[in-house]
Amino acid sequence: MKASGTAAMRQGGAVAHYDKDFFAWTQRTAALLRRGSFEGIDIEHLAGEVEDMGKRDLRELDSRMQVALLHLLKWRVQPRKRDRSWQRTLLTQRLEMARLLSDSPSLRSKLSGRLAEDYAAAAKVAATGTGLRKDRFPLRCPFTVEQTLDETFFPD
Repeated sequence: MKASGTAAMRQGGAVAHYDKDFFAWTQRTAALLRRGSFEGIDIEHLAGEVEDMGKRDLRELDSRMQVALLHLLKWRVQPRKRDRSWQRTLLTQRLEMARLLSDSPSLRSKLSGRLAEDYAAAAKVAATGTGLRKDRFPLRCPFTVEQTLDETFFPD
């Protein structure tokens, strides 16, 4: 993301700083914010970074949902291979998703809209990881968001 010409000129070396030393840019920006020196702040990059923080949390939530769905699928289709490591993985993913949702409750509204995509990814990994054919796994997600998040839910 590049700042507009006028904004870049007003911000002096802030844009170049962002491009050459991101860590130094973050420290300088934080110091400027704390001092209330808003004139020297690289607004375009700062806005982009704030947006990216939200996207990062959403990507983490998706990743953890996919791992949980993967283990729920394995639990469902391989009952003889169920073990404590699958339970531990499910619990870990569920606890971390609960933490993310506690920190950012508005992420919860994204889950149902992303469930199909997260499930499709989990089903691919499940088929590859188990060596089972893809048709052993339902085309649509057999679990609700609530079931996936529920620490006590294990499919039969």
